[in-house]
Amino acid sequence: MKRKIYQELINWKNKDSKPLIVLGVRQCGKTYIIDEFCKKEFKQYCYINLFRNKEIIELYNSNKSSIEKYNELKLILDFDFEKENSIVFIDEIQESEELISELKYFCEEHSNIKIICAGSLLGVKLKRSHFSSPVGKVRMIKMFPMDFEEFLWAMNKEILVNHIRDCFINNKAMNEPLHSIALRLYRTFIITGGMPESILSMINAKEDYTKYNENTLNDIIESYFNDMKKYVISDVETLKIRRLYNSLPNQLSNESCKFQYSKIEKQARKRNYELSLDWLIASNLVITANNVTLPEIPLEGFKDPETFKIYLSDVGILKNILKIKMIDILNDNISLYKGVITENYVANQLVINGYNLYYWKNNESEIDFLLYNNDGIIPVEVKAADNTKSKSLKIYMEKYKPPYAIRISTKDFGFDPKTNIKSIPLYAVFLI
Repeated sequence: MKRKIYQELINWKNKDSKPLIVLGVRQCGKTYIIDEFCKKEFKQYCYINLFRNKEIIELYNSNKSSIEKYNELKLILDFDFEKENSIVFIDEIQESEELISELKYFCEEHSNIKIICAGSLLGVKLKRSHFSSPVGKVRMIKMFPMDFEEFLWAMNKEILVNHIRDCFINNKAMNEPLHSIALRLYRTFIITGGMPESILSMINAKEDYTKYNENTLNDIIESYFNDMKKYVISDVETLKIRRLYNSLPNQLSNESCKFQYSKIEKQARKRNYELSLDWLIASNLVITANNVTLPEIPLEGFKDPETFKIYLSDVGILKNILKIKMIDILNDNISLYKGVITENYVANQLVINGYNLYYWKNNESEIDFLLYNNDGIIPVEVKAADNTKSKSLKIYMEKYKPPYAIRISTKDFGFDPKTNIKSIPLYAVFLI
């Protein structure tokens, strides 16, 4: 499957001598795309999986010097790292804290060697471990589940992607039947989410929804928690993390529109679950959006650290946790939770595009997202249907006078010069 991160890997190859660490939730496609990159872009390629290469873990646990470990590693693998146009891919590197620490040695003493690393829950390992982390000596990039554009590529809809992009750039309508086709594909994406295995199941089903394997996402969710048991402090922490994670659909639908520890269980307090939430964020299983007290530059300077929302990292997983039937997604028949799912989908797409998430709320109104771009602070309102009337956006526009606003809904593209509101269909959020 074609992935956007491939170009970032090319840029790293051409411009950066530091080892590369790719962070991302399990099963978002890290191993697949890195393996493809190594095979296509290098003449010599060595793949190391620390689940299978236990002798390497033992080597780096030893008291040998860095140079002794380096020379012995070459012998174990029978691979000359320093040969021109060679690369080493270390998968599941979270299994060896010592090897992660040794990436500093590779950077300082062997900058000609290309090393790329990935692993499950690597973000947790880097944040919680007490070993010497190679800060400043490695480059880190995040990988996410597939966005809607990548989904369309996988579904062989590149011509439709190009048309959507043209309409976005030129503020012209898609018109029927293309608008309806794109919305149907958007709803299909709500079913699959961005996990490659889930999308592959839909491709193999050839859009015959009865043949799509819904258990794929259930298996992925269970794999997260099986992994979790390896990297937690105790069974009590495991229970807390899972309890917090399971509360998230309810958190997203509560009237206060913010994360509340009391929604996890009665009498729950921040001190009881703060570490559990931190674990989920570091693992990339959830993403946060902070409330800002004042929508001014810089947004980070005005955020309220005590008031925030939590979204799941993948909208398909949210749909599965809610146990919504596919037919109800396709028929747009999910009532209250339609807004919750739509907002989570938009949050996922914006994070993939590199945005930090913020929102604004006062006593009488709320703006779903605030984007900081070259035009300034741009308010974004998300609607799950084509009813686009909004008191909140009007209040915000009158009070803060942004250069324009974005309204995301099931309506077609458009721009109203009277209100300075740009209308973007749900299927085009990947272009923002």
